[in-house]
Amino acid sequence: MSNDIRTLEPKALWNNFADLNAVPRGSKKEERVIQFMVDFGNNLNLKTIVDPVGNVIIKKPASKGMENRKTIVMQSHLDMVHQKNSDTAFDFDTEGIKMKIEGDWVKAEGTTLGADNGLGVAAIMAVLVSKNINTLQLKRYLLSMKKLV
Repeated sequence: MSNDIRTLEPKALWNNFADLNAVPRGSKKEERVIQFMVDFGNNLNLKTIVDPVGNVIIKKPASKGMENRKTIVMQSHLDMVHQKNSDTAFDFDTEGIKMKIEGDWVKAEGTTLGADNGLGVAAIMAVLVSKNINTLQLKRYLLSMKKLV
């Protein structure tokens, strides 16, 4: 992956997206990305659980003075439907996505980028880690991975 990705703004979003894309996360093979998100939540000292179907739920308490406001739920799916070009040698079970910048575009080298919905996950991660976001009307954040039962 090009480290140029990590220089893009907002840095929190792009750094989280780069970290997430380093983890293999194909549909129906989400074990590693589930553990990645559990570790992420635990490293922030946030209540983090995995429900019986594999949804990762991370709760962030409200900012002081906001405790009685309604809870906001942020949801995004962790897996990606992966495709590669016919001339690309790539193992989605073991390799992370190799991202690069071409002009004004963030792309992947010979594969899908994983932006659906990796950018949604990265945005939620940025909110969870932020100490500067005014949490008006936010009590906690939940991250759920869609999984068909």
